[in-house]
Amino acid sequence: MHEKTPLFHITKRGALPWYRAWMIRAIGIIAALILCALVTTVLTGVNPLQVYVTIFKGSFASARRFWDMLQKLSILLCVSLAVTPAFRMRFWNIGGEGQVLIGGLATAACMILLGGKLPNWALILLMIASSIVAGAIWGGIPAIFKAKWNTNETLFTLMMNYVAIQLVRYFSVVWESPKGSGTIGMINQATQAGWLPEIGNKYLLKILVVAVLTVGVYVYLNYSKHGYEIAVVGESERTARYVGIKVEKVIVRTMLLSGAICGIAGLLLVGGTDHTLTDTIAGGRGFTAVMVSWLAKFNPIWMILTSFLLVFLDKGASEISAMFSLNQSFSDILTGIILFFIIGCEFFINYQIQFRKSGKEEQ
Repeated sequence: MHEKTPLFHITKRGALPWYRAWMIRAIGIIAALILCALVTTVLTGVNPLQVYVTIFKGSFASARRFWDMLQKLSILLCVSLAVTPAFRMRFWNIGGEGQVLIGGLATAACMILLGGKLPNWALILLMIASSIVAGAIWGGIPAIFKAKWNTNETLFTLMMNYVAIQLVRYFSVVWESPKGSGTIGMINQATQAGWLPEIGNKYLLKILVVAVLTVGVYVYLNYSKHGYEIAVVGESERTARYVGIKVEKVIVRTMLLSGAICGIAGLLLVGGTDHTLTDTIAGGRGFTAVMVSWLAKFNPIWMILTSFLLVFLDKGASEISAMFSLNQSFSDILTGIILFFIIGCEFFINYQIQFRKSGKEEQ
């Protein structure tokens, strides 16, 4: 019997020039914004142009909103920088959320237990050290199991998130303020012991710290021996062993670094921005960072752009919900539409659809 040829088939593309890849992404974002405007217009009856203006106002309507957008961008970028070295090594670290929480827990412990007992400069130094060490330990545990017993790092790091959440909930009750609330409340509000200093405003210091981290991670990954070893292990563990690289050592070392940077993110949130600790303080950034890093092809410089894009669109969706008296679920729907289109762009960047030729074309 004659086998029927399928109407179309999907094939993998070769490497696209960077400008064509970003053109596809731009088309996807424009299509997402058009769909968001149509959905909002149908539900509220407002002019689509007003929807776009509202999205822009979410980040740029005032100086306060602009700085808040930069601060959220910097925290998301910090977590994205943390998971990137592991991703380059093909170690799928989905535990950024838990590593941020543990870093924040270590920071809060120093502030609550030692606030007022140490000079503020010494307390802040201890907070920095403890958050880095706590995050590194939380990242190092799944790395050790992976290196020694080849456990599944995706499941292991994911489960570590839930352990971190339960630890934060436990200590929220132990340190609750006021009593019976089950929450920690504002830490050292009267004395501000352990609050990170302000430079100009309460956001600038955090932004500068993440800017330095961005440059540092970029140089580390692209111009250091460790970065070269990470790339080789990511390409092929067998090749890495053949050239004399100790794969187990690279795995553990890289995850210690990833966890340490996540710990810094926890420090910036607890000691610099929120001055409290909850089990939602990471705000899902550990998972969003996976998309940021992936969209930027694990390039720390490009991650600035992808972080801005996601934060800008998220704040715009929230502004639409607030402006037109819609609940937060509507904001999540708009954000989901945007993310769906962005992820879809990556399919068309990496794959192409080829349709079946007609009989005349084949002849």
